[in-house]
Amino acid sequence: LQCLLQSPRGHVGALIISPTRELAEQTYETINELRKQTGLRSIAIYGGVSMEQQTRQLTKGVEIIAACPGRLLDHLWKGTVDLSHLEVLVIDEADRMFDMGFLPDIKRILKFVPSKRQTMLFSATFPKEIEQLAAQTLHNPKRISIGLAVPAHTVAHTLYPVPQHLKKNLLFKLLDQTDTNSVLIFTRTKHRAKKLAQQIEQTGQRVTSLHGNRSQNQRTSALKGFKQGNYQIMVATDIAARGLDIENISHVINFDMPDTADAYIHRIGRTGRAERSGDAFTLVTPEDFELVRKIEKIMQQKLHQEMLPNFDYKAGKPKDEQTSKTTRSNGNRQAKSRQKQWAH
Repeated sequence: LQCLLQSPRGHVGALIISPTRELAEQTYETINELRKQTGLRSIAIYGGVSMEQQTRQLTKGVEIIAACPGRLLDHLWKGTVDLSHLEVLVIDEADRMFDMGFLPDIKRILKFVPSKRQTMLFSATFPKEIEQLAAQTLHNPKRISIGLAVPAHTVAHTLYPVPQHLKKNLLFKLLDQTDTNSVLIFTRTKHRAKKLAQQIEQTGQRVTSLHGNRSQNQRTSALKGFKQGNYQIMVATDIAARGLDIENISHVINFDMPDTADAYIHRIGRTGRAERSGDAFTLVTPEDFELVRKIEKIMQQKLHQEMLPNFDYKAGKPKDEQTSKTTRSNGNRQAKSRQKQWAH
């Protein structure tokens, strides 16, 4: 902002690229707070909302853009965004951008920006693909490392070993007997996030969900409602694991273990922020323990395991679930039989 105050108005001088709509919106909101009284204008550009409305705002002239790669490219190809006067380029959450398959889009965007500029690349981790992007994008860069990729010391970690079919029951028990402020629950899939939120809602809890199958208006409303306390619980996929700054999350619960140790660290980093204390509960099944060992190695400590004394860990699967599984197995056998017949 300080740099842009010295530059001519009416041109896009700064571009911040983020991997998710929520991060782009959060960046935009922060810029709006900081740019007050400067006369600088900003816009958030991402999919899921009207492109025409964005075009009208761009026509009036903006100096700062917070964007996601896909919708930004749409505007660049249509000629509604001009980056020829860009002074500052920020690539945020670069490793997440790579995980989500956005690296080709980033390289396409770079063709629209001037070679003389300041570029800042932020990344929690630096896999070789990000190192290569940095080498291609930055000229003789300074590298600044702040802290290590380990969880905040203000977070207490607890593992709850449980059979897969009893996860939901154990989660309900934990929610019932734990003194919580606001709770962020992570699942591995969009379908499970939706289903689990519906099941929690049936228990009378104030709950919402955040995942890629929701419309942009629904995602914005869910996040806003959770931040404001209208919902005590939010069930989310890893879309909420990176960068989102939500105050007063007392508990992060991993209903499903993430795919990597790095993802675990980012998930539980949503609590214990700004020196507040927080709790991270993780429901683990036998196949999760290999990843648990990797997390313990990074943290250089054993994670505390706990069993609920008043929970029936030997309960069998519900009959309808067993019937459904049997039906699926029969269907799979029939499908394989048909495939063999076709093969012959």
